[in-house]
Amino acid sequence: MECLLLILLLLGLAIAWIEARHRLWPASPLELRQSDWSATQNGASLEMEGWLDISNPHGRMEVMVPELEVQPTLIGSADLRDIVTSTRITPHHPDEETRADGYWPAYIVKGHKSTRVHVAITLSGTAPAPVGERVDTVWVDVHWVNYGPFGRLSRRQGVAVPLRRPAVTTAAQAEFRSGDQCSVLPLKTHLLGPLDDCIEVLRHYSADLLQKGDILTIGETPVAVIQGRYAHPSTINPGWLARLLCRVFHPTSSLATACGLQTLINQVGPTRVLLAWLVGSLLKPLGQRGWFYRLAGDQARLIDDITGTTPPYDQTIVLGPQDPEQLCDQAAAALGVSVAIVDVNDLGRVKVLASSRGCDEDLLQRALKPNPAGNANERTPLVLVRPA
Repeated sequence: MECLLLILLLLGLAIAWIEARHRLWPASPLELRQSDWSATQNGASLEMEGWLDISNPHGRMEVMVPELEVQPTLIGSADLRDIVTSTRITPHHPDEETRADGYWPAYIVKGHKSTRVHVAITLSGTAPAPVGERVDTVWVDVHWVNYGPFGRLSRRQGVAVPLRRPAVTTAAQAEFRSGDQCSVLPLKTHLLGPLDDCIEVLRHYSADLLQKGDILTIGETPVAVIQGRYAHPSTINPGWLARLLCRVFHPTSSLATACGLQTLINQVGPTRVLLAWLVGSLLKPLGQRGWFYRLAGDQARLIDDITGTTPPYDQTIVLGPQDPEQLCDQAAAALGVSVAIVDVNDLGRVKVLASSRGCDEDLLQRALKPNPAGNANERTPLVLVRPA
């Protein structure tokens, strides 16, 4: 009995140590958000401008930003090697004068304070075709350093700024595909991201098509990136638990890398992941599979590691969406049809992550099994399902 109590005490101390180490891991409270991006064709050049909003929600901690730079990456369907980019960042701090020389002075963001930074990007090309006709999207990647009680952290946050949007499909142009007692219509969109609103995206690309009884679906990954639920692996610091346990997962799993598994640990905590692994490992020899994912939570199945999504998100780790049921109900109320968030692949696997009240999920299983949205670079994250 004493031996059992000693083992339980040691186990409790070990779990407490793991949790304390996880919670005390260096982290910065600063939040960065990009907003108000616009683009204008000016002769042979394209001029873009937008804002970075940096806020500190912490009440007492003061955090310094000694370095900040913006690196744009061009995305398109043509050869873009002749295009030259130039970037200028201009701080607009509330308590300091704006410098005219473009130098970034180290700045302190005090508790419950914020600041803004103006970003101007110019794209110049030598090809006859205007830059705006060849570049679909600019990935605006912000590299910045946070410095404070937690140490010195290098952070990286990018956002997709669309320069061109596909034409909205009208009812006269719609070419539905025949399915199992239904018809389906994939809908092309621009490259989605945090600058978008999910319900407005659904409305914009489907408003002229919707009829009573329709179901409008959107992929779970596009919803997650609109919510900003992605991170570059360079900003994730895997601990010993992630480095150890990631080796037991199948090589194709998004949890088979240290950064992928650390992303899950950051969401649900190390204790839950460790206990899920222990229980799953004990039950697997008894023929009971999948218990790790049941115990670790939905995010264990939904995390996409790098290469798992459409460029430029293929360079990031993408979480599953937040509050999917609530989003579906809100979208259904706004659009007047059923709405579902789905995860579909080319192997015929259809997972309805969430749906609005009254949605016919059996119909979705039949309609989406052929994966009409595709798994390549089709950019058709929306699929309209119409019962026959």
